[in-house]
Amino acid sequence: MLEDLAPRIALDGLLRRDGAPAHAARLAAFARARGELGAVTAGHASLYYRRRGALGPVEPAADLLGHVARLRRSGVPEAGVLGVPVEGGVERELGTALGELAEPGAFLVLSNGDPEANNVLVHEGGAADARLIDFEFAGYRHALHDAVCLHVPGPAWMWVAAAPDGRGEARGAVENLGEVYRRALAAGVPEAEDERRYGVGLAAACVAYALARLHRLPVLEARPAGDDSRAQLVAALEAAAMTADAYRALPRLAGWCRRLGDALRRRWPDADIDVSTLAPYTPRRR
Repeated sequence: MLEDLAPRIALDGLLRRDGAPAHAARLAAFARARGELGAVTAGHASLYYRRRGALGPVEPAADLLGHVARLRRSGVPEAGVLGVPVEGGVERELGTALGELAEPGAFLVLSNGDPEANNVLVHEGGAADARLIDFEFAGYRHALHDAVCLHVPGPAWMWVAAAPDGRGEARGAVENLGEVYRRALAAGVPEAEDERRYGVGLAAACVAYALARLHRLPVLEARPAGDDSRAQLVAALEAAAMTADAYRALPRLAGWCRRLGDALRRRWPDADIDVSTLAPYTPRRR
């Protein structure tokens, strides 16, 4: 079934054209819509899969794990290549993080499977009236996967969160997006109010996403110096670590992510960027 959503347009295009401060309300609507999707679908996984199963084969376990499945199966061999192996306390915390994502409990919600700004349509003027689109990879998984895009840069961006040093006009526009999502989610998942549990889940999801991006190391190695995708990987690892720090969660994993980022900076001098200079929703050059 198709629904005519015109005259809305994709949020990512507006952000590229005008910058984040010009679309603070639309960014908040995006974060809220993602949280609301989780809130209204929590507790309904069985019904969803009964109905979906009637339409053809379905694999709830594959939906649940997504990119986490590869981490559970193969670990992070790229870390060894970079001379920062998974061992000791890091290995234990990685197990904790992957276990949290594999057994979300009350945080099991429906996601469209691609929670990025290109998959939300908004009105360019007036009220945003956000509409989430692209449910091709929809399934039930840990709710905090859907919050990662508000903390860690996805494929389109060099940075998405507020500047770490708090400077600049853009900070006021986006600094609370994570909390906007959290409040919306808590309306249907009260456990989101638990600081410790929410922090562990969010840190786990952010680190898992950054490590999934690290799997692309051989591809990025073959790209020319100065390609934005290299610096973007460094930024993703640093953003995951900063998120974990902000919630005082998984400290060994956070430190390890920073060491991975440092190893990449040494390997790729062109990727030695200062993330504090990046404005929220700085586009990646294609």
